[in-house]
Amino acid sequence: MAVMYTHGHHETVLRSHRWRTAENSAAYLLPELRPGQRLLDVGCGPGTITADLARLVAPGHVTGLDAAPEVLAEAAAALPDATFTTGDVHALEYEDGAFDVVHAHQVLQHLPDPAGALAEMRRVCAPGGVVAARDADYAGMTWYPLLPELDEWLALYRTVARGNGHEPDAGRRLLAWANAAGLTGVRATASVWCYASPADRAWWGGMWADRILNSRLAEQAVSAGHASRSDLERISEGWQRWAASPDGWFLIPHGEILCRV
Repeated sequence: MAVMYTHGHHETVLRSHRWRTAENSAAYLLPELRPGQRLLDVGCGPGTITADLARLVAPGHVTGLDAAPEVLAEAAAALPDATFTTGDVHALEYEDGAFDVVHAHQVLQHLPDPAGALAEMRRVCAPGGVVAARDADYAGMTWYPLLPELDEWLALYRTVARGNGHEPDAGRRLLAWANAAGLTGVRATASVWCYASPADRAWWGGMWADRILNSRLAEQAVSAGHASRSDLERISEGWQRWAASPDGWFLIPHGEILCRV
């Protein structure tokens, strides 16, 4: 099943991916990890979370899966003892029960069939293992100061993502998708990212000021007629003003599910 990644893999996108760690992005999963486990990291990207998980399950083996071969080279270089391969989470090329832990971070929101993907993740998870997923919820994002350009950014992103057949407000739906996939014993939780320090504002706001102009998201927004180039430039300037504000604060809520098989 072909999957369109709304953000693409521009440097501005990978800049945010490389910031992610197991501690800031998969804390809900960490108590379940044990040395010797076999772990599949779905949608691993450049592999920063994967590397952390690999250290926690060593000497167990870790496999990273992503649809984009260009980002797997970076992950493989950083973690040569792991296996990295391209693939489709809707049709995993692994035997039933091949892994003890199957993890996906910020993946289900970008899929045409998230419940089907969860069912496939469950299939390749061994009895006694865990399936874990965490996704942001765009409609739940909130910030200060209340800049209209950021309202415009959020509406535009949700429009483009839904045009690709994706669900940007995924966090609140994870439990429903798990239920639809037939998973049982599901524990649903939530956690947040919060950007409020001067360094965080400069990084997060600067990244989005660039991304809204240069990524695949920008290309899709213009080509589909959802925004003009001048609209994107105005949104970018809004992000720059937010980043420069000493009052700047941005919150991203995430839904999480942990399913014991």
